[in-house]
Amino acid sequence: MGIREFPNGTARGKTVAIGMRRSPDVSPRRLSDISPQLRQLKYLVVDEAIKEDLKWSRSVEDLTSATVGLTSIEERILRITGYYGYQPWAASYKRDERSHDSPAPAEAQAQAGMEAGGRGSRCCWTCSVTQLKKIFWGVLVVLGVCSSWSGSTQLAKLTFKKFDAPFTLTWFATNWNFLFFPLYYIGHVCKSAEKQSPQQKYRECCQFFGDNGLTLKAFFTKAAPFGVLWTLTNYLYLHAIKKINTTDVSVLFCCNKAFVFLLSWIVLRDRFMGVRIVAAILAIAGIVMMTYADGFHSHSVIGIALVVGSASTSALYKVLFKLLLGSAKFGEAALFLSVLAVFNVLFVTCIPIILYFTKVEYWSSFDDIPWGSICGFSVLLLTFNILLNFGIAITYPTLISLGIVLSVPVNVVVDHYLSDIEFNSVRVIAIVIIGLGFLLLLLPEEWDEWLIKLLTRLKVRKKEEIPEGNGDIVSGLQNKSRRTRPSMSSFSH
Repeated sequence: MGIREFPNGTARGKTVAIGMRRSPDVSPRRLSDISPQLRQLKYLVVDEAIKEDLKWSRSVEDLTSATVGLTSIEERILRITGYYGYQPWAASYKRDERSHDSPAPAEAQAQAGMEAGGRGSRCCWTCSVTQLKKIFWGVLVVLGVCSSWSGSTQLAKLTFKKFDAPFTLTWFATNWNFLFFPLYYIGHVCKSAEKQSPQQKYRECCQFFGDNGLTLKAFFTKAAPFGVLWTLTNYLYLHAIKKINTTDVSVLFCCNKAFVFLLSWIVLRDRFMGVRIVAAILAIAGIVMMTYADGFHSHSVIGIALVVGSASTSALYKVLFKLLLGSAKFGEAALFLSVLAVFNVLFVTCIPIILYFTKVEYWSSFDDIPWGSICGFSVLLLTFNILLNFGIAITYPTLISLGIVLSVPVNVVVDHYLSDIEFNSVRVIAIVIIGLGFLLLLLPEEWDEWLIKLLTRLKVRKKEEIPEGNGDIVSGLQNKSRRTRPSMSSFSH
């Protein structure tokens, strides 16, 4: 109960209590909290005897009155509980005053309803258009990720028939990462209202490496380790393509998401999720079944081990990036990837030269190098990395991840027509298990809460539909009884 103090500040003996008025420091309850109960009260049937006993209460008349309806029930509850300092005489007086002042209250209510409906419809239309745009761009990004990833894998397989040098191909494709920051700056100039010079943008993005920017110490401690992991990931992936078919390679590389979860759980202390543990178990089971599909031959075992190693280094790259550098903006990520290309040129160039002179990766002349295939592979890999890193600006991250797993059926179709791969039952089950584990890993952390809320809403809707259905049945029975009841005038003659 609230109290009212006198305006002069003195108590004048005692404070005067106002009927059920709440003090401002207490948040009042809302009628929306009890709206389902109010809907059920609407369909209550009051016996005639009870009406005679309770004639002194206006609430019974209001309850069965068709003109007042649900509003009288709300007024009754407000009168009893005193919500918002409700006073029935003031409310009735305001209703009478409004009826005298406003000549057409129905028109005013209709106009207000139209305005509110217009605002709601405009808001819903804006939200739906925004979501449709995001989904549309998401479909395009998914198609781009799927085509670029499967295309680069197939093109690498074709390249190795003429140019058997996976590490040299890795080195050549990594150098194309230098284009990340220039492409980002071109997008910044085209889209941003406040344009900055390349030097200003570079200094701004260099703050990602520390307060002093990209120093020599920051280069070797924050960029060089990731340059090594980047090279290892791509080299192991390409070397595995030489050993086994592209379908197995693309399927097994999907396990890197399970490895990311396990490392994040151990190193970053991320939230434990049972469904992701199940996904990791499915990924491991799929790896074992994929190995068993070829009969544990040495050639296939080495190829599978290479792909699993590539997926592991990719997961380690992502977890260490989050641990040491945190999250990066688009400009900072573009600069970081360009710095990896600089590291590749400065410190990795010597390795292809050594491999060439030791004839580990040897080619007779530069004219025999399939430059078209190598450049095409590099462009597709650059496109894949651009969509993977910057696609979240225009669509949902989950849709981008779907592009990777959708590349598996594309490689299956291509291998079915271009290679002699045997799709036995074990291989098909392994592909399905790994794909299912990948999809489970795409579930958000709050998926269980969302599922509980969805089930709760469905239960509430069913409970609300039951009283309405009962009311319709009762009214139908009453109308039928009126039609079938004989009139007394027919017996008088």
